[in-house]
Amino acid sequence: MVEWLDAYIKNYTGEYTWVVYIFLIVFATLVVDFVVKIILNVVHSRLAKTATLWDDVLVYAIRSPLSVFIWILGATLILEVMEVEKIAVYRELGLVVVISWALVRFIKQIELRILKNSEKVGEKIDRTTADAIVQLLRLSIIITGSLVGLQTMGVNISAILAFGGIGGIAIGFAAKDLLSNFFGGLMIYLDRPFAIGDWVRSPDRDIEGTVEKIGWRTTIIRTFDKRPLYIPNSVFATIAVENPSRMSHRRIYETIGVRYDDAAKLDVIISDVKQMLRNHPDIAQNQTMIVNFNSFAPSSLDFFVYTFTKTTDWIKYHEIKQDVLFKINTIIENHGAEIAYPTSTVHLPEAVLAGADNK
Repeated sequence: MVEWLDAYIKNYTGEYTWVVYIFLIVFATLVVDFVVKIILNVVHSRLAKTATLWDDVLVYAIRSPLSVFIWILGATLILEVMEVEKIAVYRELGLVVVISWALVRFIKQIELRILKNSEKVGEKIDRTTADAIVQLLRLSIIITGSLVGLQTMGVNISAILAFGGIGGIAIGFAAKDLLSNFFGGLMIYLDRPFAIGDWVRSPDRDIEGTVEKIGWRTTIIRTFDKRPLYIPNSVFATIAVENPSRMSHRRIYETIGVRYDDAAKLDVIISDVKQMLRNHPDIAQNQTMIVNFNSFAPSSLDFFVYTFTKTTDWIKYHEIKQDVLFKINTIIENHGAEIAYPTSTVHLPEAVLAGADNK
């Protein structure tokens, strides 16, 4: 059948037979690619309705790579028509690239599905660990695919690995900063001083914000005015980092002053403030709680409030603090006292006062 078709084409095309073959290959490639896409779309839509996590993800992962591989096959067939040598090498190399690409897409989609499903069911998954595992798997696939591709092209892998051992020292000196950032990122993944979504700050540097991404070279921190900070991972090995997101409670520490005229009422005011804190539903009773007269200030008798809230949420904390301060003000007013503010008293000599009276 093939020989008959070949003879038939040559009979009508003569020396332009190769043009017809190329046209037929391109047309056949278009048809096969179109049919395969329709089949995969139907299969993906049906598998998406199942409870299994990986089946529809697998179809999604291979859809684009498979389309590319179909065109690689078509291109290699065209090269065969044009009598180009080493067609099998190109075809095998394309297969290695497509498989590596599909595996990377599959791993990425599995990560996204796991995180999405965990949010739906309320489970908490460490995104930092998940991101580290995905990056390691992706790097392993890329390295393995590269070595297999080089082997397919006839490159001696053993010689490359041997050169890597000898040239590793030179490369290490040349890429010192890159390696220090890589190992800095590795230490972040192992020690976990912070994770994605944590609020961090450094008293040593002007760094404060929410961790957005932890890469192998840099960590992205989004500041509170929404500016991204790209910080090399090696920096975190030399600075102190605070992680307020992991605090167990938030502290209320305020100093309040009343007038000297209300000195007799200060003791009962302090007692009532302490009782108010003990009855407050949002104040942690198992933490340190201090309400005591503190100092004779220039214009006031100062007492301080030292206590902790149950919540660590920044917005909720300020709501609780506001409520506590309002209640302290109410307690002071209920006892007929007032919160002090800076005042000055001028004492005039009696002679001056007597002279003013004579006038």
